[in-house]
Amino acid sequence: MDGLHTVAIVGLGSRGKDTYAPIVAGMNGRAKIVAIADIDEKKVQEVRELYSVAEENCFDSAEALLAAGKLADVMFVCTQDKQHVPQAIEALKQGYDVVLEKPISPSTEQCRELLAVANECNGNLIVCHVLRYTPFFGKLYELLRENSIGDIVTIQGIENVGYYHMAHSFVRGNWRQEDETSPMILAKCCHDMDMLLWLTGKHCKRVSSYGSLFHFRPENAPEGATDRCMDGCAAKADCPYDAEKIYVTNEGTGVACGKEGWPVNILTMHPTVESIYEAIKTGPYGRCVYRCDNDVVDNQVLAMEMDDGSTITYTMSGFTKNISRQMKLMGTKGEIVADMGRNTITITPHGKPSEVIDVKKLATDFSGHGGGDRRMVKEFFDLLDTGVMSERLTTLGRSIESHMLALAAEYSRKHDGAPVTIADFR
Repeated sequence: MDGLHTVAIVGLGSRGKDTYAPIVAGMNGRAKIVAIADIDEKKVQEVRELYSVAEENCFDSAEALLAAGKLADVMFVCTQDKQHVPQAIEALKQGYDVVLEKPISPSTEQCRELLAVANECNGNLIVCHVLRYTPFFGKLYELLRENSIGDIVTIQGIENVGYYHMAHSFVRGNWRQEDETSPMILAKCCHDMDMLLWLTGKHCKRVSSYGSLFHFRPENAPEGATDRCMDGCAAKADCPYDAEKIYVTNEGTGVACGKEGWPVNILTMHPTVESIYEAIKTGPYGRCVYRCDNDVVDNQVLAMEMDDGSTITYTMSGFTKNISRQMKLMGTKGEIVADMGRNTITITPHGKPSEVIDVKKLATDFSGHGGGDRRMVKEFFDLLDTGVMSERLTTLGRSIESHMLALAAEYSRKHDGAPVTIADFR
């Protein structure tokens, strides 16, 4: 039923505060933020003032907000990975519709528990696999449904994490330790696991995986490296991971070059040259990448056998110039090379000339995960208004399948690449 949807957001980090809150607030009276929670008082205060949230509906934790009873129609759960399931379960039981940031949980038991509760409750729940909603992957999905290359036999996929993203998020940042959050293949790559299953419409039968923390270790520190980049490090000039380069002087990411969004806004809410220098001199993002407490892998490969005998290989690497995704899909009637970084899809039928699709001509909004963030939120509210689930909106069960695949791959990696049968692992 059409109408104003009231929204609570728990977790006011990069996703809750900087992504979803502006999208919800900009929906032309369709949705309104009425309750918020975060452990950072400054973030709560800023969001409260920006969106005119009543002070009595502002809380210092998701648990405190949930303890106050149902305050809105919809809850966006944007907290840390291991907090997601308990908070989503309580929200569902209170009657909220839930938008759940990925990953669901690094625990297979918690994934199953959430699915059981969701099946018992009447609320809608979607997981934020935002790549499904991009013009790029939407077009690729359409081409595959049109049987443009016949039956898919083999796929090669690669996620280029980006050297600075690797250093920022997975060496210095919040996702650096598996025990605190999730393994890398889940935290970063469950998007890709979901995408491979969604695009093909297939199920993974078994998986093998190899990977390691190859580079960001103390023994690889260059001569003269100090514990912090700004403490007179003798290796600073030649180190691409130097915090001053990434957060201050880099043309693509540095605050001195006019960049005020991610990643610099993770270091301080309102980045300036002065505030960023202070952050890298004293905070976690100024630590030497070879002397952090990180343990997640910086490279990983997967080999998947699908239920119909087709195969997929997938590579995650933290050692790339750009943050991008690429796929090569090989079918019985042709092949597709899809490059999200360039926003091009090249179709080559066997024995015929290639056709290049410029995805940039198919849409105007590519902000936020290639245009996926805003479209996902819109389609979720469309679901609430119409009761009709689009092909892109992922069911919890389908999302959990991608998580089981990622966690099975991680189990394989930790057991010398031993093949893991998904049905047994579940």
